[in-house]
Amino acid sequence: MHLKEKIPSYLLGKTQLTTTVVFSVLFAIFVLLATTFYDNNGWFQFGPTVLFNYTALFILLSIIIIAVSKRLMYRSRLLFTLNWGQYIIWNLAEIVIIALVYTAMTIHICSLGLIEMPTKSFWPIFFCSFVILFFSLGIPYIMAALYFEVQDKNNTIRLMNYGNVITDAEPGPTDLEKITLFGDDGLLKLSISLKNLYYIESDDNYIKVWYSDSNGDVKQYMLRCRLKTVEESFAGSPLVRCHRKYIVNLTRVLVLTREKDGYCLKLDLPSSEPIPISKTYENSVISRFNSR
Repeated sequence: MHLKEKIPSYLLGKTQLTTTVVFSVLFAIFVLLATTFYDNNGWFQFGPTVLFNYTALFILLSIIIIAVSKRLMYRSRLLFTLNWGQYIIWNLAEIVIIALVYTAMTIHICSLGLIEMPTKSFWPIFFCSFVILFFSLGIPYIMAALYFEVQDKNNTIRLMNYGNVITDAEPGPTDLEKITLFGDDGLLKLSISLKNLYYIESDDNYIKVWYSDSNGDVKQYMLRCRLKTVEESFAGSPLVRCHRKYIVNLTRVLVLTREKDGYCLKLDLPSSEPIPISKTYENSVISRFNSR
């Protein structure tokens, strides 16, 4: 992993971020309570006391900070792609903010005479809280990322013939090359002849497959999968990545045109708008198109 390398898109999915928030909050509360149990200077308490109100307030503020941060992280994917360095700094910033809240509340509680601490100085309290939060939030962040990585790798998409699936052709033997797509759950699958596939469109953590069925009607099928996985699985086939949101079947492309905003691909599908080609994929798409 390089700090300037872009993070996988599955880390910024709505479901993944929501799961990370819930898991991290529960894990952090457990660690903080366990730490407080062995620390006579801690002020976390559960019971009908004033300190319970501060405990509940701190937990609520922490949840809000993490939830807002992850929400902004989810929104940021529309503006730019985070690299690993930025992703790490973002998560560290969450810990710093929560540590600042804890430090401020601790100093305030000490000033009220509700607890006694060896020091009431800002930096010692902040450093101690940062270390505890670093482990209580850092560990679940890492565990969640590893879990989603394993889940993503199980999302297998490969070229093959397969029976008993949703298909565009009548049952029976065929020598046409087919592609079969498997969803994250390993059960959702789509098998279509390559010649009937138009393009694949990314929609967050899902993809939309546009194709024609055996009657020539245009259909759309959605399944949970990353476009990057499709790109890697069908390398060397007529399926070509032309944009961060699109993979096109070059055999269904009529013309390649240059517009004011860049190159576009026009498919032999009257209802389809021209598919844009981004600068990142421009050279490879033009080369593949010319060598058809």
